[in-house]
Amino acid sequence: MVSRRQFMRGDFKARRPPQRPPWALAEESFIDACTRCGACVPVCPTRIIVVVRGYPEVDFKRGECTLCGACTDACKDGALPHSHTGTLPWTIKAQIAESCLARRGVECRICGDHCAVAAIRFSPRLGGPPTAEVDPDSCTGCGACVAPCPVTAISLV
Repeated sequence: MVSRRQFMRGDFKARRPPQRPPWALAEESFIDACTRCGACVPVCPTRIIVVVRGYPEVDFKRGECTLCGACTDACKDGALPHSHTGTLPWTIKAQIAESCLARRGVECRICGDHCAVAAIRFSPRLGGPPTAEVDPDSCTGCGACVAPCPVTAISLV
């Protein structure tokens, strides 16, 4: 949905909701349930949960989510329900933009080196370095590949 301010500026792109901590409720339910206590922030071992406008969000530029569930254990208001059954916390997947160094002919495998589940693979190509590709079935959306990318070509969508 486009806000009135966006409409007046001629910006008709719908904004994506912020990336909430793992296993968060759907955005509207999350906003209703979250009491803004901040209990999820200090327990995150990689310190990627930050408070923006009073609510917790995940900032993958700071690091990766280890999917440890510490934030869900700390959340007592039900905004981050998690049963520890092995389900993935979200449906986001890594996406590599055309600004990727490997796609521009420069040898770079940093994202693949940081991917613990080997969801980023490098396909050989003639006349240039291998190109990075994400296997969406393997990608957990942990964000380990985002921060180390030297040209910020990786986003989670």
